[in-house]
Amino acid sequence: MKGLIVRQPYAKWIVEGKKSWEIRKMPTKIRGKIVIISEKKALGTVEIVDVLGPFTPEELSKHENKHLASYEFLKRYSNGKKLYAWVLANPQKFENPIDVEIPNGAQIWVNLRGFTL
Repeated sequence: MKGLIVRQPYAKWIVEGKKSWEIRKMPTKIRGKIVIISEKKALGTVEIVDVLGPFTPEELSKHENKHLASYEFLKRYSNGKKLYAWVLANPQKFENPIDVEIPNGAQIWVNLRGFTL
């Protein structure tokens, strides 16, 4: 199972179903159920169902209700590059977060070996 590392408060908003687009600097071919990880804790699961883009921060600002990031944040994050919206569905928040081990250097994805839901 794959785990996606997401900063707070965005990780919490994803598993609570408040955030349906995760903005990233690159597309992904990964689809299906993944685990949302923040601060070395698995918070819940979500499905990646599509990837949209590329977008400019200006274009994404029209969809703030989906990604919950301000235009100023998007502009800083993009650093002049295009951005992609990973479309998320079916969030499930764990009743209690689960400790996970994140290998040194992991910044986006973590392979969760032996992780069972």
